[in-house]
Amino acid sequence: MAPKILIVGNPGEGHVGSHFFRAAQQMEFPVQIVDIRNAYAQRLAARFFQKLLGGRPLYSKQFNRQLSETVRKMGPQLVLVTGIAPVDLVTLQTIRNHNASCVNYLTDDPWNPAHNASGFLETISCYNAIFSPRKANLDDLKKEGSVVHYLPFAYAPEVHFKAAPLNEVEIKQFSSDLLFIGGADSDRWDLICPMIRAKINLALYGGYWERFPEAKPYVKGLASPDAMRKAVGGAKVTLCLVRRANRDGHSMRTFELPAMGGCLLTQDTQEHRDIFGPEGNATVYFKNSAEMIEKLRWLLANEPERNRLATAAQKIIVNGKQTYQHRLETILNTTFAGRMNQ
Repeated sequence: MAPKILIVGNPGEGHVGSHFFRAAQQMEFPVQIVDIRNAYAQRLAARFFQKLLGGRPLYSKQFNRQLSETVRKMGPQLVLVTGIAPVDLVTLQTIRNHNASCVNYLTDDPWNPAHNASGFLETISCYNAIFSPRKANLDDLKKEGSVVHYLPFAYAPEVHFKAAPLNEVEIKQFSSDLLFIGGADSDRWDLICPMIRAKINLALYGGYWERFPEAKPYVKGLASPDAMRKAVGGAKVTLCLVRRANRDGHSMRTFELPAMGGCLLTQDTQEHRDIFGPEGNATVYFKNSAEMIEKLRWLLANEPERNRLATAAQKIIVNGKQTYQHRLETILNTTFAGRMNQ
C-alpha cells in the first residue's frame, strides 16, 4: 500500500522540500507539505527574536500547532523534515503517537554558527533517522544519539534540464565565460575576487554579493529556475563550489549544474571525485585560486574539451539514479526496511 507522506519544508520552486514533494507525487503517493516559512517573521525581525528565543523562529509555536494538526488529520506513515526545521519535542512526540516515522534530510550543518541551530540540536535524537548529504556531519550526529545515513544531494529532472538554444536577446543577457550560482560566503569571495582581478567575464547569481564592491558589476541577482537554466546555457564554464562553513564535500549544484548541461570547473574534494571520477573524466578540479584561474583559461581555449566534459558529467548524473525520486526511494526503503509493498 502506498504510504502517506508529509513533507516539512519550503515548497518554493528550487527548494529541497519542493523536490521531495514532486517526487512523491510522481510516485503516486498521497502527499502534503507544511510550509516551513510559516515559522519565520520578516528577515530582520526573525534574526532579532531568534537570538532571544535560543535559535527558535518567532512563530515556531504556531508552526508546530499547524504541523501537529496536519498529522492528526492526514495520518501519515512518514513525516520527512527537510533541513534545520523548528519542529519541537512536543510535536515530534505527537508524530510518534500517531504511529508515523519522522526522519530529517539535513540539508545544512547544524554546527555551522551561521545557522544558530541550538534549538534544533536538542531534537536530533528524537528523529527516527537523520539523512545527511555531508560525510563530515556523520560522527557528530552519531554522538548526539542519532541513527544516521549518508544520502547525497540530487537533481530534479522537471527543473534541472538543459535549456533550449538561446535567442539573440538571451545571448546578450546570459553569456559569460564563467558562471557561479550561490551565496557570497567569505571563502567563496576569496576564490571569486582573483577571477575579477584577472578580468574574467563573470556572472554571479545569488545573495549578498553586493556587499563586495568589486563584485557589483558582475552581480545578476537571484536566479529563478528558468534563469538558472539559461545562465548555464550561456556560460562557457560553470563553477562548482562547496560551502566550507557547512563542511560540505559536495553541494546541490554538484548535481544540478551537470544535469543542465554545464561544463564544470570543480572544487577538489573526495566526494566530488567519488561522483565524477578522476581529473579529466567529467570535470577538472582545482585546490586554490591560482590553479582555478589556470584551468579556467585552459578550458576557455578548448571548446571541444568543454563540450566533452559537459556531456560526460551530464551522463554521470542523468544516468546515475541521482534524482530526488531516487533519494525518496532510499529514505522509504531504509525507514521501512522493505515493508512498503506488504
